[in-house]
Amino acid sequence: MLHHVASFRIRYHECDQQGHVFNAHYLALFDMTVTELWRAHLGGYGAMVAEGTDIVVAEAHVRYLGPAHFDEVMDVAVQVCEPGTTSMRTEYRVSRGEDLLATGWVRHVFVDAAAMTKRPIPDRIRAALRPG
Repeated sequence: MLHHVASFRIRYHECDQQGHVFNAHYLALFDMTVTELWRAHLGGYGAMVAEGTDIVVAEAHVRYLGPAHFDEVMDVAVQVCEPGTTSMRTEYRVSRGEDLLATGWVRHVFVDAAAMTKRPIPDRIRAALRPG
């Protein structure tokens, strides 16, 4: 399945009172990483929307395994799992060097960009999600 890795340096405002990356920011990291996957393999998110398709989050899950801190670089790996008829699930691994800090997944549903109603995954996107 299609995969991509993006690196992010943690900014001060992303940390909580304990000095760790605040838990909600992991979902933002997931979102930024899938956006980079789209840019690298599908011509960018805007190209998909211009073709009449958008995606919305239906479910999300994060499992926290260790803390990250200000100014550390985190690598976020995303892998697209087998796409369904109208949705796809992406799985994430967040690491700092060899340390696995979090895992998670997000299920996106494909929708008509104008009507915001569920639609099948377009053939062009489906083909790009399953390289090889």
